[in-house]
Amino acid sequence: MENLGATELAGIIGLIGLVVVIAAALSGPMDRVGVPQAAIFLGLGALLGPHAFGVLDFGFDSVALRVIVIVSLVLVLFSDSVAVDYSGVRRHAKLAAIALGPGTLVTSLLIAGAANFVLGLPLAASLLLGAALGSTDPVMMRGLLRQQNVPQAASFALRVESGLNDLVVLPIVLLAMAFMAGGGALAGGEVFSVSARIFLVGPAVGAAVGFLAVRVLEGVRGRFGMRRDYEALYVIGVAFSGYAAAELMHGSGFMAAFSAGFTIALLDVDLCDCFTEFGQAASEMFLLFAFVAFGASLIWLGFGVADVRTVAFVIIAVLVRSAVMALAVGPMKLDAFSRRLVVWYGPRGLNSLLLVLLPVFAGIAGAEQLFPLAALAVLVSLGFHGLLLIKLTRDLPAATIAPASPASADAESGLVSSGDLITLEEIAALRGAGEEVVVLDVRTDKAYNSADKRVAGAVRIPPDRVIESAASLALPRNAWLAAYCA
Repeated sequence: MENLGATELAGIIGLIGLVVVIAAALSGPMDRVGVPQAAIFLGLGALLGPHAFGVLDFGFDSVALRVIVIVSLVLVLFSDSVAVDYSGVRRHAKLAAIALGPGTLVTSLLIAGAANFVLGLPLAASLLLGAALGSTDPVMMRGLLRQQNVPQAASFALRVESGLNDLVVLPIVLLAMAFMAGGGALAGGEVFSVSARIFLVGPAVGAAVGFLAVRVLEGVRGRFGMRRDYEALYVIGVAFSGYAAAELMHGSGFMAAFSAGFTIALLDVDLCDCFTEFGQAASEMFLLFAFVAFGASLIWLGFGVADVRTVAFVIIAVLVRSAVMALAVGPMKLDAFSRRLVVWYGPRGLNSLLLVLLPVFAGIAGAEQLFPLAALAVLVSLGFHGLLLIKLTRDLPAATIAPASPASADAESGLVSSGDLITLEEIAALRGAGEEVVVLDVRTDKAYNSADKRVAGAVRIPPDRVIESAASLALPRNAWLAAYCA
């Protein structure tokens, strides 16, 4: 395994800075057009790789790549689980069950069956590859869900699938790794030991860390207060602490990271929005950094294994979820656009590569042959779902503002008693006097996505994207703007 010299370390630090700068600078234009960030950063990796400028070259034995993979996966597992609206999951249990059952588990098993039948892989390796490719990519999924006016039903189903599918696929990957390490079979005692580390020790330690972290946060914040910026950083400390504690106790650190986030979300405490938003931003930055690392050389290994059988397998892996979801959501009452989103948008991406690298880093024989297969599937999915993302972004229903009667020349300011607050009765009085009033829904994304009720005719303005949202909606300059956040 390589050692990092001063030059390599400086290059990695510089690359992190480059990724952050480019991601921030292009976030607005890419969101507006729908171009997937993954494609941009894979291209950047290719430019910096050995086949172009030769600045980067990450191999399977790279220490830096191992750190990138572990940190990225820990942050993704934690931030995805802590951001899921579990009260919404309970309210819409059927839709959530479809997203995780047919959408994830059945899809993973069918891909595993194709790997075993079409490619002739051993059962354990097939299950691992199927589970890895059954995981949807959080970066590309967020690229769609950040768009305004994504139908609520489709948004909920895709958020649940993206946030909780690791709960389904990760145990399969970890169990398959144990069987691969044992040559395809394990003794009864070993099966129990491995299962205990995955399903008992890891989740229990993660839950304990999550519970303790929340209670400490509440106690310190209630007695002394806590700065918003440090509360945002707190999320990373909790994720890493859960992972490290479980690994030190010979449990699964990845299951612990997921369990810690899951526990915090279930406790439903009043957390600063920065807690989840910073965690998601940090995980996304590491994921984009990982895309650059893979784009330097490793992901292109997928083209080296392309033949009739592997291409057939990849087509199955990319499209089988859509076939399964089309059957699963058939009886449900969804509008045509929501149905199209739920059925067709299930991109495979970095999560798949991270999961399939775990047995490689564990030194399991034969694990390296799985990576090019996963890489080819990810490249095909990136092309297919990337084009689909652009089309879906353009097809999203436009936000409109209902026209109002022309405002009178003299503003009826006497109808509003306060300069800061306005009541529903005062809004009605203003409209009755001929004033134009636009109601703005400025709730945070978490509150907005978990809400059952919305004000009829309200215009959605995310609080972290006020200027661009207002500009795109062309809000009338002389209208009354009434914003609500609860």
